[in-house]
Amino acid sequence: MPLQTTAESPVPVRTVLRLAGEWVGRLGRIWVEGQIAELTRRGGTAFLTLRDPGAAVSGRGICTRAVLDAADPPPAEGARVVVWAKPELNTARGSFSLTGIEIRAVGIGELLARLDRLRRSLATEGLFAAERKRPLPFLPATIGLICGRDSAAERDVRRNAAARWPAVQFRVEEVAVQGPYAVTEVTDALHRLDADRAVQVIVIARGGGSVEDLLPFSDETLIRAVAACQTPVVSAIGHEQDNPLLDLVADVRASTPTDAARRVVPDVAEQLALVSQHRARARRALVGRLDREWSWLTDIRSRPALSDPLREIDRRKEHITALTERARRCFATGIERAFDDVGHISGRLIALSPAATLRRGYAIVQTRDGRVVRRAADVAGGDRLMVRFAEDQLTVTAERAANITHDA
Repeated sequence: MPLQTTAESPVPVRTVLRLAGEWVGRLGRIWVEGQIAELTRRGGTAFLTLRDPGAAVSGRGICTRAVLDAADPPPAEGARVVVWAKPELNTARGSFSLTGIEIRAVGIGELLARLDRLRRSLATEGLFAAERKRPLPFLPATIGLICGRDSAAERDVRRNAAARWPAVQFRVEEVAVQGPYAVTEVTDALHRLDADRAVQVIVIARGGGSVEDLLPFSDETLIRAVAACQTPVVSAIGHEQDNPLLDLVADVRASTPTDAARRVVPDVAEQLALVSQHRARARRALVGRLDREWSWLTDIRSRPALSDPLREIDRRKEHITALTERARRCFATGIERAFDDVGHISGRLIALSPAATLRRGYAIVQTRDGRVVRRAADVAGGDRLMVRFAEDQLTVTAERAANITHDA
């Protein structure tokens, strides 16, 4: 039930602390997990600072040296532990603390089991899917490097990158790569580099270590930060046998920091050799094409139509002249044959013509309506008849069948 107070009737601080202490006391004894950020022994008492590995939250712990030494092995700074503790609020100082009754180190087997459960959970969300991984730029203008302070990993990356491409540039973020502050510092450095538009690829490098040392690179907070990063990320944590979850979410996994430099920066010697190979291949292709075209042109030019074009015109002229002469002969022969046929037909017509018969002394007798008189019986006395000769004609009057009179 909330405490009823007003500005006119406030409660003293001791009352608030007493009530808060009573509420904290109702929690009883609980198991708390954390990482020992600080450990100080004073006489028979040990003072701990327990830090949450996944958040920037820490709490003060107190236990006897006997409780601390009873743990196997005795915990040291950076160790992950679970503490059987009683939460208490000191009403005199207003400070919260955990009074440790039992401390247990988190074993490797349990850590690996937790990592495996986290890996399956993140894989189900699709954070490790191949289709979300981005290709690295061919030649990044600036490389962001997250590494330990004055670490061998930084020297390996920079030395090998400079050997491959001397003009390469780095923006280095030196952070804690193990211990209670590693996750926060690496995540903050990742955010700063991702916000810098000049940085085209980010390398997170560390020179290996034990499973406990590499735990920050399997932290869920860091994994999600890498998944949300807009800049391609290369994981270069440890050696080939090390496999933190960062390797699965990164766009490219490098087996070592040296391998990261090889993957991120192209080798200038290899690129020059590749350019030379492509130039030689292009030159061979171009020369081959020119040779084929030149051979084709030479073959075309050697043909008679191009080598001696007038010769072809003369040959065509001769052909046309021959055809013309042939046509003329054929036409003349046809005309001659036509003339002969006309002569023959004309002779036949003349031979069959009545005029020819008349010129031999015969005459044709016709009635006035043009009918030919074939018999004397066909003419009556007094009929006027026309007698046609070869050259002229005359009109006559028939007197009787046996006698015919003439009318000039």
